[in-house]
Amino acid sequence: MRRALAGLLFLIAFGALGFLALTSPSAYRLIRGETAAAPPAASGSAPNLENGKTMFFAGGCTSCHATPNPGQTSTPNQEDRLRLGGGYALESPFGTFYTPNISPHEQDGIGSWSAADFIRAMREGMSPDGRHYYPAFPYTSYQRMSDADLSDMFAFMQSLPPVEGRARDHDLPFPFNIRRGVGLWKLAFLDGHRFTPDSSKSESWNRGAYLVNGPGHCAECHSERNFAGAIIDERRFAGGPDPEGRGVVPNITPSPTGIGGWSPEELVTLLTTGETPNFDTVSGPMGSVVRNTSQIPDADRQAMAEYILSLSPKEGFKKPE
Repeated sequence: MRRALAGLLFLIAFGALGFLALTSPSAYRLIRGETAAAPPAASGSAPNLENGKTMFFAGGCTSCHATPNPGQTSTPNQEDRLRLGGGYALESPFGTFYTPNISPHEQDGIGSWSAADFIRAMREGMSPDGRHYYPAFPYTSYQRMSDADLSDMFAFMQSLPPVEGRARDHDLPFPFNIRRGVGLWKLAFLDGHRFTPDSSKSESWNRGAYLVNGPGHCAECHSERNFAGAIIDERRFAGGPDPEGRGVVPNITPSPTGIGGWSPEELVTLLTTGETPNFDTVSGPMGSVVRNTSQIPDADRQAMAEYILSLSPKEGFKKPE
């Protein structure tokens, strides 16, 4: 009996030590073959604020981080969407996440961060003080971005007005409130890969692929997810249940159940004005996306349309009866 109890205690202790080791904020970098002492390098050249602005709006930062109107958490501020005080409530099957202040406020936002801190957060989902960020922050897509674009994006964000005040803590049930467990999620689902151009495709197609899969993070909403909340690769872009429980997010592959039959011009119009080919207008979360994509250069919207319409057609998500 004593031997069995001792063996059980040993297994529990071994399991606990293994959990602590694998979920350590430094474990992801070490397992990926990187040294913990070498942060991501920011570009040595002066930041390009115009490019940073493009990356900022392509990234949809205002959709989640704009300060909600007084007394609300369900609708980002519509008057000044460049006040990035956070506080927007993101409902999910794992609980409610409240977006943080990412304005350049020194204490409440990211005003004290370096460009390297920002790049690490966007690439590895890690805070400057070594805490995991939950993947409600779509770093699984932002990791595709280049150093230069991330540095420019950070510089543009630092030029925006600082906003005082911190968002409330996430409201997550056990075991999802154990932030350390995100380390295991990263090991399983964060591949650390940058965007790699396809030499067989055009420059505009590659630009669209970069914007859609990197800053645009389109698949984060338009895909089904597995039990752990990670995108199911073979269902990427084919639509899925709205993560916030607001119905179904549509299929955006060129299939009969998606946007098959749309022309590039019609998709560009959607990304510019929100108008669909049947003269409807998107609203809700997609309306917020359009308010961002309308701010990027027309050539970028055309590139995104070219890439999206080149995707392999997939059967759209069907909500269980």
